[in-house]
Amino acid sequence: MNHLNIGILAHVDAGKTSLTERLLFDAGVISRVGSVDAGSTQTDSLDLERRRGITIRSAVVAFRVDDLQVNVIDTPGHSDFVAEVERALRVLDGAVLVVSAVEGVQARTRVLMRSLARLRIPVLVFVNKIDRMGARYREVLDALAAELGPGCVAMGSVAGIGTADARFAPFDVGDPGFAERLAEAFADHGESFVDAYLDDRLVVTAADYTRELRRQVREARVYPVFFGSALNGEGVEHLVRGIAAWLPRVETAAGQEPLRAVVLKIERGRAGEKIAYVRTWSGVLRARDSVALFRREHGGGVVETTVRASGVQVFDRGTAVRDADATAGTIAKVRGLAQARVGDQLGSAEGLPRTGLFAPPTLESEVTPGHPGERPALYAALQRMAEEDPMIDVRGDESSGAISVRLYGEVQKEVIGATLAEEFGLRVAFAESRPLYFERPVGVGEAVEEMDADGPTYFWATVGVRVEPAAPGSGIALRLGVELGALPLAFHRAIEESARRTLRQGLYGWEVLDCTVTLTRTGYFSPVSAAGDFRSVTPLVVADALRRAGTRVFEPTHRFEVETPADCLGVVLSALSAVRGVPEEQVARGDRFLVRGSLPAAMVHGVTGRLPGLTRGEGVLVSEFEGYRPFGGQAVPTRERVGVDPYDRERYMLQSLGRVRGG
Repeated sequence: MNHLNIGILAHVDAGKTSLTERLLFDAGVISRVGSVDAGSTQTDSLDLERRRGITIRSAVVAFRVDDLQVNVIDTPGHSDFVAEVERALRVLDGAVLVVSAVEGVQARTRVLMRSLARLRIPVLVFVNKIDRMGARYREVLDALAAELGPGCVAMGSVAGIGTADARFAPFDVGDPGFAERLAEAFADHGESFVDAYLDDRLVVTAADYTRELRRQVREARVYPVFFGSALNGEGVEHLVRGIAAWLPRVETAAGQEPLRAVVLKIERGRAGEKIAYVRTWSGVLRARDSVALFRREHGGGVVETTVRASGVQVFDRGTAVRDADATAGTIAKVRGLAQARVGDQLGSAEGLPRTGLFAPPTLESEVTPGHPGERPALYAALQRMAEEDPMIDVRGDESSGAISVRLYGEVQKEVIGATLAEEFGLRVAFAESRPLYFERPVGVGEAVEEMDADGPTYFWATVGVRVEPAAPGSGIALRLGVELGALPLAFHRAIEESARRTLRQGLYGWEVLDCTVTLTRTGYFSPVSAAGDFRSVTPLVVADALRRAGTRVFEPTHRFEVETPADCLGVVLSALSAVRGVPEEQVARGDRFLVRGSLPAAMVHGVTGRLPGLTRGEGVLVSEFEGYRPFGGQAVPTRERVGVDPYDRERYMLQSLGRVRGG
């Protein structure tokens, strides 16, 4: 059987979960279509999802079209859960982008489409809700062409749009108008087809159009657009035909290729055991197989361990699974991978991404348990949640007991709080969210700590490092300026782990990124020296080198679009300038203006709250992560460093010596 893994993606409330339900119903997997409002859908399995009527975690369901097994990954639409969308994108063969016929192309639609285009993922567009009042046909097609590209081609027309009787009628290649539009869409990337189309001596058949359409869709050049209604099923049949005909399927192989698979999701079984959702790209994963697991560590390094799959189940129909080998193209639920985290790869490190598609979290909030004695349980619960979502970066202060997490937004904060209460029995309070910054070195700094075998020494280890800037977005690179064999491997690992850990807090307390650390000097005294000596002395050396290099604080920024009544434009521009916003473009649209520019991420929430009062409730702001820029305010933001602080040399020596010597 052939396989196809597709994602259903959309701006929130465009109807992607309803479309997934309709696909399962039409395929005979479920006997009735579930309702998002009623909380009866197949993919929104969490109680919290059903209550809120939104998708929080990606879910996998399956149905069949003839000899094709289609695995559908339903993804969140809310921007606070963008990490879930990113994980889904990395395992897809194709995607269905859902657009509302009423609201049209929205901000989140554009973000998703840019990500799909960047990964060259084939896309079908489904314009939903044609039976709703206010639905539009031509306007939506024009917006798709303008925002998503000229490769968007309508595959049919709609009669009675905006009424309960709306119907989708597919075009036929025999229609000269449709054939001409297809030929125009093929023009940029189908030279041979266009030559034949323009040659009066040649006859271009329907099979030729079909062949060229399939090729260009699979190369992510052309995006077929279908119209319909997920609620009543109109147009869905034609979408399903398009999924089977145009998107690239994975043919069942003999399985002689090396294993390469990626962990896209982690969940817990009834007994609390870890279950990994794994997409297999090549090779075969069988129950009781021992395989290599590769992980991209914080800062860029790759770590390899060995794990053993105790059970493998592949998706069959709906959410049902069956015991079977995971071959190329399948998504499997794998037990026994106790060390696995989302994003890990099995069998091979090939293709392990260095960076994410979307922005990392730009907010941080301190979490306080209802009872002080629950801090250890809270920290353990958050660490367990971080296994399922690595973007929930947990930070704990050993001395004060303070715990903080990284966030995308306020909705995510609510979801984390509800999950802690319902799954772990922990009632918590969150402090006001604050923006996350990071530091980059601005110069080169070197430091060394020497041991003295003939005199008093604090650590039986010699370590010297050089810290210098690296290219933006490169993370942290550790290099050797000494011979690898000059030091036992365990000591090298201790140095690397300690260096990365130290750089999580820079001179201003923020994480240090985009730097190169070169090990310039090493030494040890056998048999006295131990790995603990190197773990303790390395933070001190790295902190000294970083202090000599100096750092600069960078802040996250967002691209924004503000739509405002024309007579409110002046006060909106003033408000944006007051919070260091940079308006770059103003476009008149009738009696309204669209303002585009950049804005510090820390100011987005405040501007969103003030905008209704400045615009009589008519203003709308949408934003997405843009990147980082040097902090432009007068007072550089700082964050208190937690744990044993190597930047405070005297206190660090007193605290660390007891650990090294067992005191």
